[in-house]
Amino acid sequence: MSSRNTPRRPFIVGNWKMNNLARHTAALCKEIASNLENSDTVEVAVCPPFTALLAARASISQGPLKLGAQDCHAFESGAHTGDISAEMLSDAGCSYVIAGHSERRTNHRENDDDVAAKARAAWRGGLTAIVCVGETEAQRDTKATRQVIERQVTGSVPDGAVADSLVIAYEPVWAIGTGRTPGVEDAGAVHRHIRAIVGERFGEDVAHGIRILYGGSMKPDNAADFLADPDIDGGLVGGASLKAEDFLAIVAAAGGRGC
Repeated sequence: MSSRNTPRRPFIVGNWKMNNLARHTAALCKEIASNLENSDTVEVAVCPPFTALLAARASISQGPLKLGAQDCHAFESGAHTGDISAEMLSDAGCSYVIAGHSERRTNHRENDDDVAAKARAAWRGGLTAIVCVGETEAQRDTKATRQVIERQVTGSVPDGAVADSLVIAYEPVWAIGTGRTPGVEDAGAVHRHIRAIVGERFGEDVAHGIRILYGGSMKPDNAADFLADPDIDGGLVGGASLKAEDFLAIVAAAGGRGC
């Protein structure tokens, strides 16, 4: 378990969303894995579509690039056509799974209880949950960001969380895929707010040890600015993770971050 004396290792995650067939996945994983120069100081993972997980696993082999998935079902098995359990993801070679991305919350009407159930399922399956939180533009405009974040973190993170089994990603909904981003100071303030919420509920050691990522149009030209903030521990990267050169540039920016 992480303690207050242990620096947080930066973490860069590529969320490929509904992109890339198996052959594209294999090629992209090989290119990323073969050019990882900061694997000792930065942890890196990619989350391909379900259909490409095995191709990614074969390409990654035993190298430093980790594998994650974009979602899981709350149950281990059963009559849930089209769903994937955390245990199946673990069997496919995953170490991580995203829960509660804003696109799932919006397009599939997932609420905080649903996200918490998926996070518990991830732990049951031996995976680390990457729990996403973030405000909409309307919520931002009414200055409700802090209240929304507190509600989502409180409702979406299950009891029993420890730093080794949980990552939180702050993704302002209005910034995802738009090219717009909050100011670095604003993003850092939200990260500190999240850390304070975690600390009040789970204790200071967990709050210090948990990694909180920024997502929402993180790119090579702004990654270093975000990652310079001591409370921004990495990125959940969307579009820029689909190009090896761009993704590796973000990893390199994380490698230059002081712990």
